[in-house]
Amino acid sequence: MKLHTTGIALLLLCTLLNPSQATATAIGNLKKFISETRTVRAHFAQTLYDKQARTLQESAGTLQFERPEKFRWSYDKPYAQLIVGNGVKVWFYDPDLNQVTARPFTNAIGSSPAALLAGNSSIEDNFELHELGLQNDMEWLEAIPKNKESAFEFVQMAFSTDGELKIMALRDALGQTTVLVFSDLQKNPELTPDTFQFTPPDNADVINE
Repeated sequence: MKLHTTGIALLLLCTLLNPSQATATAIGNLKKFISETRTVRAHFAQTLYDKQARTLQESAGTLQFERPEKFRWSYDKPYAQLIVGNGVKVWFYDPDLNQVTARPFTNAIGSSPAALLAGNSSIEDNFELHELGLQNDMEWLEAIPKNKESAFEFVQMAFSTDGELKIMALRDALGQTTVLVFSDLQKNPELTPDTFQFTPPDNADVINE
């Protein structure tokens, strides 16, 4: 089923205001997904909304991750951007600016959404998990970072009734919501080690934080 992101934004608002009866299914699906899935490859469509659920930006790309703590997010539209983490460092590369920002992995990952998918610690170490119940034939949960300095107020995730991860939605401190809709998600594909390595291009402006 194709998911329209505007409808998802409205669904998120309804979920926040009027969650349905919790069934303890979404948290179970998340824990099962983490325990049974070592690597993932998927496409994603990403939409940023303001407080009034108006679209601010749309983008798309591919993601890959390998547990523990390795991931690669590649944006193709509307412009190229690459984020690579290898468990020690995270690189943010902007090809248009030929600029690379490198940060220590622990500073960049912490209580971020990537920690939910690619982290090596128990989910409850970094997040408080709450069931939001069944909405639009999907089981929803909410993850609230325990670290109060996290860039996000909460993360919501939706699983299909057969346990497939479909959506992640993130609310930041400004009240903006980022919605990621996954498609063609492959569990446990073979990923080469260089997938999670990054060497700055020649003449790139490199900023180490």
